[in-house]
Amino acid sequence: MTDSSGSLPITISNVTKTYGDVHALDSVDLAIQSGEFMTLLGPSGSGKTTLLMVLAGFTRPDFGSVKFGDSEVIRTPPHRRNVGMVFQNYALFPHMNVAKNVGFPLKLRGVSANDIDNRVESALETVQLGGYGKRGIDQLSGGQRQRVALARAIVFEPRILLMDEPLSALDKKLREHMQIELRQLHEKLGMTTVYVTHDQREALTMSDRIAVINHGKLMQLDTPRQLYDKPQNKFIADFIGESVFLPVDVNNGVASYAGTALSSESDVPDQGRVVLMIRPERLQIVDGTAAPDINRFEGHIEDTVFQGESTLVSVRLANGDIISVRQGATADTTANKGDAVTIGLHAKDTVMIVDDSSDQITAT
Repeated sequence: MTDSSGSLPITISNVTKTYGDVHALDSVDLAIQSGEFMTLLGPSGSGKTTLLMVLAGFTRPDFGSVKFGDSEVIRTPPHRRNVGMVFQNYALFPHMNVAKNVGFPLKLRGVSANDIDNRVESALETVQLGGYGKRGIDQLSGGQRQRVALARAIVFEPRILLMDEPLSALDKKLREHMQIELRQLHEKLGMTTVYVTHDQREALTMSDRIAVINHGKLMQLDTPRQLYDKPQNKFIADFIGESVFLPVDVNNGVASYAGTALSSESDVPDQGRVVLMIRPERLQIVDGTAAPDINRFEGHIEDTVFQGESTLVSVRLANGDIISVRQGATADTTANKGDAVTIGLHAKDTVMIVDDSSDQITAT
């Protein structure tokens, strides 16, 4: 981030919100650094949007503390929190042109007309819409409307920016393009940004850190790389990325699958049910010369599916479990259905995690 001098840290302490018997937020503690891009990630009904609405001031928690910098804001109304907000549905005024939409927050703050014009044009330039001020909202594409909503959120130079699934209405290609644009804009402006999404790939692409939330609880807080490579439980491993899980036995800190000890560079959980997490892209089809730090699994090919940039090879192991190997476009994919193969998994990619699936309730 180039400049976070105008941003504020956010400290969330013991924030709880209930609706009847349902805990939308359950004693959430979260510290967001000044200038950080923090993503709240979780399935529908997890509590991530409720937490964002608490930060915005639209939802009052039952108890807990929210501080912007050193200031407690839990009782501060939304219009006095001075945060920028970008909504999922844009929330633009259809009867106003682009410039008037962007300038609306400045008008509310009593900024002079001349200053409004200058700052609106600067904000539009920032989101690559310079010269669009006189256009009507109905003359814009979905991506352009989202840029207008973003320009309106940053025009008054807030120190905190909140974004509620702002790209969900866009098509896949435009959404991926906007992810990169938003990330670059954040690096330029340096605002503390809290971003809500249920799209795990979007979260991995954009975030400094990701807070995974489920059933109102903070499940794990980590960098995208650590979250992907070292999930703390099966829920996170299953929700983020593509995974297959194999049951293992643990004895004296050593995990075994189907009676064969597994080499691993990671710690093995010492309590609860334990499973081996397998990412398909970390597997490879190997021959008899595989290195000693490669765990080997014998099986037969069940199916191969060409998916453009990669091919997914399904393999049934000797005891009946099925795993998938994702091979890149340049890999040798001459193996046929029914062929015997040996699958290799490097010790550094051999990660055992706690199977908490029986503790999870499907979110609605």
